[in-house]
Amino acid sequence: MTMTPSLPSFDLQIDRADLLEMERDVWNNASVPARLKIEDNMYDVYIRYRGSYTRALEKKSYHVEFEKPGIWNGASEVHLNAELFDPSHFRNKLSLDFIRDLGIHTPNSQHILLTRNGEPLGLYLQLESVDDTYLCKRNLPPGTIYYAVSDKANFSIKRKRGLTSGYQRKLGNMQDDHQLIHFIRSINTSPHEIPRLLNIENYLRWLAGAVCTMNNDGFTHNYALYLNSEDHLFSIIPWDYDATFGRKVNGDVMEYDYVSITGKTKNKLTTQLMKRSGYRRRYKGILEEILETKFNKNYLEDKVMDLHSSLRPYILMDPHIHSDIDSYDREPSFIFQFIEDRKAFLRRELKKL
Repeated sequence: MTMTPSLPSFDLQIDRADLLEMERDVWNNASVPARLKIEDNMYDVYIRYRGSYTRALEKKSYHVEFEKPGIWNGASEVHLNAELFDPSHFRNKLSLDFIRDLGIHTPNSQHILLTRNGEPLGLYLQLESVDDTYLCKRNLPPGTIYYAVSDKANFSIKRKRGLTSGYQRKLGNMQDDHQLIHFIRSINTSPHEIPRLLNIENYLRWLAGAVCTMNNDGFTHNYALYLNSEDHLFSIIPWDYDATFGRKVNGDVMEYDYVSITGKTKNKLTTQLMKRSGYRRRYKGILEEILETKFNKNYLEDKVMDLHSSLRPYILMDPHIHSDIDSYDREPSFIFQFIEDRKAFLRRELKKL
C-alpha cells in the first residue's frame, strides 16, 4: 500500500481588524499586512483576495507578497488558488505540467493545505508568479512581462481605447509599452513583420497546448507576454488553466468540439499566422506530434491518477468540498473520456488544416 504524500502546510495569520477590512470589500485590491507560516518558517507578507467571479465564494483565493525576508523558495510573491469550481481540483496543475512537457515555460505549482489563524481553509494550489524571479530561476534573459488580464488582450486593434488595453505591465517601464504597441499594430497592419517580433515556435506550441487542453478562456487572456531583452522577441507563457479538460470556468461540461483546432477566432495573431501556409504546416506538424506522443490516455493516465489519489484524503478533510467526494471520484473517467473524444476530433480536423 502506497503512502499518501503529505502536503506542505501554510498558515495565514491576520489581525482581526485587517481581516474585517478585506471582508468589507472583497473586490478591493489593496493588500493588508499578515504573517505566513510555511512549515516551521515565518514570513512577513502582504495579502489580498485574487480572482474575478471567485471572490464572491466562501472559499476565496489569495495573492501573497513576501516582505521580510523578501523571497520564499525563489519567489517574491505567490498565488493561492481555491480551484473551487473544478471538480478534480487539479486541472490547473495537470494542464500547466502538460504544456511544459511540450517545451513551453510554465509556472510551477503545488497543492498545499491552508489554514487562517489556525482554522482550516482546505486544499489550495500554490502557483508561481510570472515575474523577474520567474525569469531568473529559468536562466532567461531579463525582459518585460505583461499579464493579459481581459479579453481585450486579443492582439486586435478594434474597439480599444489604446493598444495596451487588456494588458497589465508586471515587469518593465512605460517605455517598453511602445514595443508592445508596435507589435500589436504590426500584427494587424504589417503581418510580414511578425517573424521579427514573435518567437513563432513558442507561440505555435503554446497554441497547440491550449487547443488540446481546450482552455477556451486562454486565447484572449489568461496568459503572460514576455519580451526577451536579448533577441527582442515576444513569447507567451500560459496562466490559469483550471477551466480545461472538458470543464467551463463554472465547472459545467464543455463539449469536446467547443473550441476549434486553431482556438478562438477573436485572437488576431493566430488568425494572421494561419493565413500563411508555412506557419499552418508547422502548426499542423506540432499538433500531429503532440497527438501521437503526449495528448493521449497512455501518456496522461498515470499523471491524472497520481494527482487524484494523492489529493483524495485532503478533499475529504476540506470543509468546503468534502461532501462532493463522489463527484471527485468520477473526474478521472470524465477526463479520460474527454481526452479520447478531443483527440479524435482534432485528428479529423487536421485533415482540413
